[in-house]
Formats: sequence, C-alpha cells, structure tokens
Amino acid sequence: MKVCIAEKPSVAKDIANTIGATQRKDGYYEGNGYQVTWTFGHLCTLKEPRDYVEDWKYWNLRHLPMVPSRFGVKVIEDEGIQRQFQIVKRLLVEATEIINCGDAGQEGEVIQRWVFLKSGTKAPIKRLWISSLTEEAIKEGFANLKDGNKFNNLYAAGSARAIGDWLLGINATRLFTKKFALQRQVLSIGRVQTPTLAMIVNRQLEIDNFKPQDYWELRTVYRDTEFNSVLGKIKKLEKAEYALNKIKDEPFEITSFEQKEGKEKPPRLFDLTALQVEANKKQGYSADQTLKLIQSLYEKKLVTYPRVDTTYLPDDVYPKVPGILQNLEYYKELTAPLLNKKLPKSKQVFNNAKVTDHHAIIPTGVKVSGVSPEEQKIYDTITRRFIAIFYPDCKVSNTTVLGEVLKLEFKATGKQILSPGWRVVYQKDDAKSKNKDENLMPVFEKGEKGPHEARLDQKQTSPPKPYTEATLLRAMETAGKHVEDEEARELMKDNGIGRPSTRANIIETLFRRRYIARSGKSIVATHTGIDLIQVIDNETLKSPELTGDWERKLRLIEKGEYQPEQFKQELIEMVVNLTNEVLFNTEKKVIRILDDTKEEEKKKKPKKKRAKTVKVDITSLDCPSCKKEGFLEGKKAYGCAHYKEGCKFVIPFEFMGKKLSNKQLNDLITKGKTTKIKGFKKPGSEESIDGKLELTSDFNVTLNSN
Repeated sequence: MKVCIAEKPSVAKDIANTIGATQRKDGYYEGNGYQVTWTFGHLCTLKEPRDYVEDWKYWNLRHLPMVPSRFGVKVIEDEGIQRQFQIVKRLLVEATEIINCGDAGQEGEVIQRWVFLKSGTKAPIKRLWISSLTEEAIKEGFANLKDGNKFNNLYAAGSARAIGDWLLGINATRLFTKKFALQRQVLSIGRVQTPTLAMIVNRQLEIDNFKPQDYWELRTVYRDTEFNSVLGKIKKLEKAEYALNKIKDEPFEITSFEQKEGKEKPPRLFDLTALQVEANKKQGYSADQTLKLIQSLYEKKLVTYPRVDTTYLPDDVYPKVPGILQNLEYYKELTAPLLNKKLPKSKQVFNNAKVTDHHAIIPTGVKVSGVSPEEQKIYDTITRRFIAIFYPDCKVSNTTVLGEVLKLEFKATGKQILSPGWRVVYQKDDAKSKNKDENLMPVFEKGEKGPHEARLDQKQTSPPKPYTEATLLRAMETAGKHVEDEEARELMKDNGIGRPSTRANIIETLFRRRYIARSGKSIVATHTGIDLIQVIDNETLKSPELTGDWERKLRLIEKGEYQPEQFKQELIEMVVNLTNEVLFNTEKKVIRILDDTKEEEKKKKPKKKRAKTVKVDITSLDCPSCKKEGFLEGKKAYGCAHYKEGCKFVIPFEFMGKKLSNKQLNDLITKGKTTKIKGFKKPGSEESIDGKLELTSDFNVTLNSN
C-alpha cells in the first residue's frame, strides 16, 4: 500500500479526492491502492533540555551552556497528537512506498522527516512537490513524483536551523533571564528575534536622542513653476538671507530645457515579503495577518504557494498563463486586451535561473467563492499584479529645467504620462496619487528671461522615521541595509535575517513579549526592549549582518555547499563564548519590566520618583507542574500554556469566595504558597476563615488555616 502523508487534514482530503482514496477511516483515507494520512502541523519536536539531563529542567546558571552530544526528536506530549502519531506510525511501518505530501518547503520537509524518523519506517520515499492545491496541480505532481533523497539537503538545512535556534534560544534565554531578570520575568533571546529587536531599538534611540536643527532652502517661482536652488540646505540664516537679497531683484534666465521619453516597467510579481509590505502600506494589515490571509487563499486553491522568496516564474508556467487569465472572470475588462494577442515573455518575469523551490505568488484561475472581505483585498492585490506584468511599459516624459540668477543655479523637474501601459490596471490608485506623480509644466526656451518670486523656506532637520511593519520587513530582508532598488534587494535575499515564512512570527513574538509596541502604524521599542538590547554586550547576538551571514550559510546547506556540522559547531562556539562573557560580567544592570505598555510609553519625566511595586505578568511565569514557561488567561483562571502536551495545572482567580491579587497569584505559582489571607468563605456558610493557600504535591490549590 502506498501511504501519502500531508501536513493538514484539509490538504489530505484534497489529495485523497484527487487520487481516488475516498473511504474515510480513523485518521486517514483509503482507496485505489493509497492511504492518505496527515500530521497536525508538527507531530514531533526537538527534545527539551530535561529530556537529555534530568537537572537541565531547572533554570540554573551552573548548567549553562547546555549542549547535547546528539540532538534527538520526540513526539509532542499531547493526547490528540500522540494518538494521531500512532495511526501514522502504523501506516508508515506497513507501507510499501511513502509519498511525502508535506508543505513544499524547508519547514514542511523537517516536519515530515521527523515523523519518518520516529516511526522507524524503512519504506522508500517519494516527494510530491506542487505549487498549488488545485486538482490539476495535484494530478501533475503525482505524475511527476520526485525521489525523496533529492531533498536531503533541504532537510539538512531545516534541521540545522532548528538545532541552531535551540542552541542559541534556550541557552541565551536562560542565561540572560537568570543573570539580569527581576520578578521572574523571562528574557527571551533568539537567533533572529534579537537582531530584529536591536534594529528597532537602535532606530528608537536615534529618534529619542535626535536634536533638530534649523536650516533654510532658497526657492523661486518663475512662470508658475517652482525651482529649487542647488545650494540645498543652508545652515546659517545670514548666508541664506544674503543669497536671497542678491537675487530677488535680478532676472531669472532659463539655461536648459530637456524632455526625455522614458519607460517604466511593470512592478515585479509578489514574493511573501513584498506582499506583506504592500498589504501593510495599502490596507494596514500586519505581516502575521497577511500571512494568515494568503495561507487561507492557498488552501482554498485560489493562489499558488505563498511562503516564497522569489519574484519570478519558471518557463513552464508561460503556456498556462492564457488559461489563468481566461478564468479571471471578474477582471475580464483588464484581461480581454491581453487575450487577443501573444503574451510577452519578459526575463523580468520568466527566468528559470531565479526560481528554486517555488515561483512567485500568482492566482490559479479557480473561481473565487467563500472568501472574506480581507481575503478578497489580498487576492485582488495579487491578481492585479499578475495581470499588470503582461501589459506594455508605461511611457513617460521626464522634463528637467535649469535656470540661474547671477550664476546661482536652480532646477525643476516634472513627469507626464504619455501612454499609461500597465498603469491602467491601477487606475483607481493612480487617480489618488496623480498629483504626487505628475508635475505638469509649461514649455521653456533656453535663454528666456523674466521676473521671478524668490523666497526662503525655514525648515528643521527630521529624525529618522520609526519602523512600520512594511519597512521592518524590508530591513529584515536586507539585514538592516536601506535598499530601494528591486534588483539590489533580490541579490541580498540570501543574507536577509529570517525566512519569508518566519518573519511575521518573529515580529509577533516581539509584540507578545512586550519588547515592542504599536503607535499608529509605527513600531516603537518599549523600555523593556531597550534595556534588553543594552544589557547584551555581545555584538554577534545583536548584529543583523552576522545573523544574515548565518542565513546565507543555511541556504548554502540547502544547496549542498556547506556542512551542517560546521554550522552547528560555529553556534556552539558562540554559545560557549557568550555564556562565559555573561557569567563573568560583574556590571550591575537592570531591565525595567512593563506594568502596562501604554503607561510605560508615556512621555518620560526626569524627576526621580519612589519605586512602585511592579505588577507581575502571570502569563510569563514557569508552570510549577511541568516546569515550562507560559500561562494562558481564561475567564476564571490561569491555565498552563502547555495543556495540549498534557499539563493540567490551573490557578483560579477566586478561591472560596476570595478574589486573589496579582501578588498572591505570583506567590502561589513561584513559591508554592501565599502569605496569610483574610476573608475566605466556608462552603454553605457565611462564616469567614483566614489562612494560607498552598500547592499540594499533585499541584492542586488547598487552604491551610493552621
């Protein structure tokens, strides 16, 4: 029996329907010689510290650095996951052939390989590699199954990434938490997370420490056209006024009038980062929100695989384009002019050399139905971009006019659209920005002279702009370097920090940890985030460039050009050096814990105040039962965040009619008992009693009134 294993039940169902496995069984489908089963995302994970050494379950500086001699994998400790794994294991062990139908990317490969590893299967493995979930794509994929061994390097890169994140994340988080944290606050450190935070903090400090300076610009208006002086920013008022007085009564003379026709190519197709940037700019969607929307569209078969980092299509997609355009019924006014002639095949769009695992995000042509308004906006963004690339270039006239007064040069520029070309696809957007894009001006003759109206504009230097999610995503893509040019950005992708599929989660983690906060569309660093970066002396840990170099090495592993063991060894050396640095650091440093983000982000006051009691974030504490970090806040209680892995620990907000304070909850979780509390109500009685709350040996809450 051939066993197909997908990442989600919904994907497994689509595959099963396509290949004829229509009998529903417990945890899989069967039929036509196939069994089709699934994981729930991750069934397996890297082992935790306590799985290697019993004492490693305790957060203690004496145990650092923790470097297992050999990394292992385990099934996640959750009843539902354990049950599904046993079903999958039985099918895999009995299989004559396994078809890996996991998500066609690095993480998808790791998810499935770990399951194969834990199952102990010896069956040969084939790989289904598809870029969309349409019936046509699935059939084509099954007709061209690949040898599973061809993806060994992809697995090696994904495994190296996971091990690297474990080594640095777990060791550094425990190291900085135990050395610098107060109130049992967990200081989360990560291989990609920390340099991302460092970029935000550094920008925030630049803004906070910025001192504006006055400057003046000399401008003049001649024939209703504004000209700017080549002097630029004039820092001294005396110099600016002198120049103004010299020229204001002298005639303005045109020295050059030049009109050049130019072409603007259509914008590139979307990779995931570019789509997240566009959605943040136009719709204000967060990177995480856009990722969820595009993933939903992919699973509804409306767009191709979204977690991609290329803006190109392979040559074999070109013959399919007319069919896709033909099926975009809602856009037929835009597609009709394209379908009447042969479509252009530009190297800016079709380039096999620029496509690796997947191609750029495009619509599949499947009829749109059952989408939310937010999904519709993302779909429209992708579809219009796809249509636009087959339209002609936009023809423009670029005008440059030079003039002078007493040999002092002035310049004015303008642009007129002669033929809109691809811009017709964006007529609504262009109408909104027309005044910004176009600066119509009269025709000038070289040598003409006349009166003009000169003036001085007083301005102030501006601080750097805070990051938005759009600009932060771009900064992550280029390892912190400011790059506008699309070609240059494409070349730098190998050195970006994080992967397109993980960047949204990194940003959300920083929000969740309250290291950063939103202020309108801007992202600002909180006091906790700033303190955390300033407490880290190790530049490697904070450097986007060096983290980008790690990402480049991971891509080289994927290509078979770098050894995973070498990458692992580099990280071990860094963790050992980092541990020694921090352990022998005698400098007293304090990290301010946020009580309430909004209060903390108010304007700083220089006056010294008496220290206030800090409210502890209960959700960041360690569970006394399973020793793992994190609680979830429910309606009536805090529960361990790892309940899916079997931990049942719960702390109620109220016990025997008495509402517990933040300090009492903290004491109960961290110390196993509270101080004496007054006013508990005996069940079925109005009588009140006093006592201490304590945790029993099986981690239930009890009242000790002795």
